Amino acid sequence: MQVSKWGNSLAVRLPKALVDQLGLKEGDELDVVAAHDRTIEVETKEQRRQRALENMRTRQWTSPPGYKFDRDEANER
Repeated sequence: MQVSKWGNSLAVRLPKALVDQLGLKEGDELDVVAAHDRTIEVETKEQRRQRALENMRTRQWTSPPGYKFDRDEANER
């Protein structure tokens, strides 16, 4: 992949094989969750939500019936 200038930022284009492997589509949001030894790990917004819910389950926290966790909404408060 080649790093390119995009406005004041840098960007990379993801190869189709990687996009397919990750199940990405246009408009998906990705977060870099780890970067070390010239390797990065990313997760989608849905993966981040699922990880947060799993953390709640392991701590035996319960949520009201029909509740949908939205980290972005929670961080707006």
